[in-house]
Amino acid sequence: QVQLVESGGGLVQTGGSLRLSCAASGRAFSTYTMGWFRQAPGKERDFVASITWSDRNTAYADSVKGRFTVSRDNANNTVYLQMNSLKPEDTAVYYCAADRRNRWLTPPTTIGTFDVWGQGTLVTVSS
Repeated sequence: QVQLVESGGGLVQTGGSLRLSCAASGRAFSTYTMGWFRQAPGKERDFVASITWSDRNTAYADSVKGRFTVSRDNANNTVYLQMNSLKPEDTAVYYCAADRRNRWLTPPTTIGTFDVWGQGTLVTVSS
């Protein structure tokens, strides 16, 4: 059973940066498409970023383009989300997710595509 564990969340001021990490168990990590989603209080879980298994293609929500960068280290079974120029509206619980079933050439953005989820890490951006 694959497990995903996020870390790196915390409290940061507007304009600051954080890097989230998601460590995956298991030997097949390099074949998974990975994604980041977030859920603000009282709102639905929304797509943030995704990266294909080959590490060649990435996708971003319009709200984070140019500020967030998703990357992966297959040797260490880890995916990252570098978040710069943070805004109060970025405040949310951030979730890491894996799609174990498909080898996408274009990274997916749909929540239903991903079949394994982490427990989430809270990011709070103060104004």
